[in-house]
Amino acid sequence: MKELRSISKLIDSFQRLPGIGHKTAEKMAYQVLEMKGENVEYFADALREVKEKIHHCPICGAYTEDDMCEICASETRDKTKIMVVSYAKDVISFEKIGVFDGVYHVLGGAVSSINGVTINELNITPLFDRIKDQKVKEVIIATNPNTEGETTALYLAHILASTGVIVTRIAYGLPLGGHLEYADALTLTKALEGRNKI
Repeated sequence: MKELRSISKLIDSFQRLPGIGHKTAEKMAYQVLEMKGENVEYFADALREVKEKIHHCPICGAYTEDDMCEICASETRDKTKIMVVSYAKDVISFEKIGVFDGVYHVLGGAVSSINGVTINELNITPLFDRIKDQKVKEVIIATNPNTEGETTALYLAHILASTGVIVTRIAYGLPLGGHLEYADALTLTKALEGRNKI
């Protein structure tokens, strides 16, 4: 049977998502084919809208649909405490548990020799500006507890030593090699409470 180009294109598109193999992508593509037209339109609109409306906050790098995120815009957040995370989705994980009253700084990745990501490619320079401008007292490093996250944390601790701020690292309630987005609320709370100076 002749290959259906449009279904192949959709399968290829789904395969571009992390963790989606060919079989899963194929299953998803044929599921879309079986959907009612209005549901497909809703799905397509949601994809377009998320790309058009959501962007990184110019101050911290978290996701927002406004000029700046609600955390940076808040008058009640403690701007003397900055939690440094690797990815914008990590902010969401900590915000869900509701125990951190400070602000965030998103690096936009982690140092990785395998993926060719160097420290110069991370969003670090604006962090120094914020430390100076906001009279920051503590920087909490909350990168993932894996090789890349640890490398990034140690480098940050080293370069932040000259600023005079207290630099802490979240505690290891998180499993080594794990990812923040998959951690439950209690684990994240304990990790935050048990942070250590580095």
